[in-house]
Amino acid sequence: MGEVVNLRLARKARARDEAQAKATANRARFGRSKAERHAEEMEAARRDRTLDGAARSGGPVADDVP
Repeated sequence: MGEVVNLRLARKARARDEAQAKATANRARFGRSKAERHAEEMEAARRDRTLDGAARSGGPVADDVP
């Protein structure tokens, strides 16, 4: 005959396994260190400064031209 299984414990174990799998996926998706986030912010700021510095002033703007 088969092994006796407590359904409550089996249900809780399955829920724990699902939660652990979800946590692993979230760590891969959202988990970045503070240094990585800071480096990305600095890179975005540098890109914005470079783009703003290269902008031409005066003359018609593409949106204003009929």
